[in-house]
Amino acid sequence: MPSALTPEQHHQYLDHGAVIVRGMFDAEETALLRRAMESDPQVEQHALLRPDAEGGNTRISLWNRAGDSVYGLAARSARMVDTAEALIGEPVYHFQSKLTAKDPYVGGAWEWHQDYGYWYHNGCLRPDMLSCMIALDRSDRHNGCLQVVSGSHKLGRIDHVPVSEKQNAADPKRMAWILERYPLVHCELDPGDVLIFHSNTLHRSDQNRSPNRRWTLLVAYNAISNDALVREDDRSYVPLDKVDDGAIKRAGLRFANAQDEHFAKAAFVPKVASERKRADEAAAEKASAA
Repeated sequence: MPSALTPEQHHQYLDHGAVIVRGMFDAEETALLRRAMESDPQVEQHALLRPDAEGGNTRISLWNRAGDSVYGLAARSARMVDTAEALIGEPVYHFQSKLTAKDPYVGGAWEWHQDYGYWYHNGCLRPDMLSCMIALDRSDRHNGCLQVVSGSHKLGRIDHVPVSEKQNAADPKRMAWILERYPLVHCELDPGDVLIFHSNTLHRSDQNRSPNRRWTLLVAYNAISNDALVREDDRSYVPLDKVDDGAIKRAGLRFANAQDEHFAKAAFVPKVASERKRADEAAAEKASAA
């Protein structure tokens, strides 16, 4: 099956680092995915809270394999896999999936970051990776939709610094320079829409202070030739058994087998320090030894 993108959308992704595919999942498929996220015991049992720098929290669940659940089949569906391979330019494997649940009034913010700012530490040598954000609810400016910096994927990997125990963020000083020169885009989505963005695209989201829930399902893919080298992180290459697009509806509301999906018990947050801090510490150590 060819990519779900038109040639114009493909070029938009290459130029801007992000593209929205409207209605990539129809109403019936989106309802199945939504109900699975709401009702699957494995998703609930492995829920984690991700605090932001302002005291808010986002509830997330993470899993590292695409199994036979309805959401595993969505990640393995031809429309998703073929599109990821067309954009990355070579065969891919499923890297990670994640439910991001921003509930009304309490959903936390995500600070400016690049996914590769995290995934670099899994031993992925190149940023030949992308994420597909499937909207399960309406996502807009009021309930904390994703914001991206257009063209920022061309800036390379930015140094990240810790902003909370569970979040790292792109260097704030550099972000200020970037935002002066690159446009910010609010990615508003309807249920079933998919936002596809490069692993080096800078993105963030505001807290949800609205009465409307904002749940999204994210599926990340990595080039097979870019296999994660840190094996203990459980994100290394496993063959991806692609299924036809009809598999989602045929499966119906099928939940996960925890052994197949490999749910994470904790979020991956690499220990990082800014390049400036490391340089200062090195200079101080050199001075004390003199």
